[in-house]
Amino acid sequence: MEIETSARLHLSLIDLNGSEGRIDGGIGLTLKDPSLIIECIENNTQTNVVCSDKYVMEDEYEKKIIDAYEKMKNYLGIDNTYTFNIKKIYPIHHGLGLGTQLALSTAKLVSEINDIDLDTYTQASVVGRGGTSGVGVYAFDKGGFIIDGGHKSDMKSEFLPSSASKVAPPPLIARYDFPEDWDILLITPNISQGSSGSSEVNIFKQYTPIAKSDVESISHITLMKLMPSIVEHDLDMLGEAISQIQNRGFKKIEKDLQSSEIHSIINYMHDNGINAAGMSSFGPTCFGIVDSNAKSLKHEILDLMDNKAEVTITKAKNYGSKIKK
Repeated sequence: MEIETSARLHLSLIDLNGSEGRIDGGIGLTLKDPSLIIECIENNTQTNVVCSDKYVMEDEYEKKIIDAYEKMKNYLGIDNTYTFNIKKIYPIHHGLGLGTQLALSTAKLVSEINDIDLDTYTQASVVGRGGTSGVGVYAFDKGGFIIDGGHKSDMKSEFLPSSASKVAPPPLIARYDFPEDWDILLITPNISQGSSGSSEVNIFKQYTPIAKSDVESISHITLMKLMPSIVEHDLDMLGEAISQIQNRGFKKIEKDLQSSEIHSIINYMHDNGINAAGMSSFGPTCFGIVDSNAKSLKHEILDLMDNKAEVTITKAKNYGSKIKK
């Protein structure tokens, strides 16, 4: 049995102020590529992880899969052992949400191979994903463009990244099919990976709560510009909304903490008419959404970066993970 899922863009968190009784709230988009494929085979020895993809097997891949397996094993009351073969993968801590996809893929495989029907929300709660943003959880489940409603303050009282937050996923409050005729450029410069672990926790602690005025502005732009732009397939309006959101609140802080390479990439896209451009999560991956000239823009950005970046062209994915038995 195997599962295929894929990366996501994370555009912004909505509310890291909390004065209205909720915190977090995520905005993001499911991508067709890069993707993750994991095969699960029952064995009679011990659970292990192998990798047959071109990427070198990293300890963190194995750690996340084994951790999710152990949590599912305890939750389901089973003692079966498996080999998890990573057949296709993409780098972790690059702003594309691999950690959540690894954990949920493992949970789904263990559920399916034991003929146990569990919804994605329950699986995410068991393996501890979605504790800040729910974008990765709902990208796995449904795909498309996703907005979640954050967490009640009495459920989660601290501003923490998903890696350090153990509450259940937030509710999904909006999900749209994203135009599949638009191309999405992904640009990952050859620099150190984005913030994670304790460094990410420290950033949250240092810079939150953010100003309520920023939260109000992000909410207003999301409701009255970002969401309509997708429904109406208005790329110019989408670009305006993304630029405004990415220059407010916690996302502005995330961007301000980045290296000059990140700013050069985003500024180049803006200077060349790509308004729907920004940074995903804590980076370093940047993105640009276009309706033409994606291939020429790819080569221009590679020239800008002196080929010290990986640039790929993908599209939105309007469906969730797929199981192949």
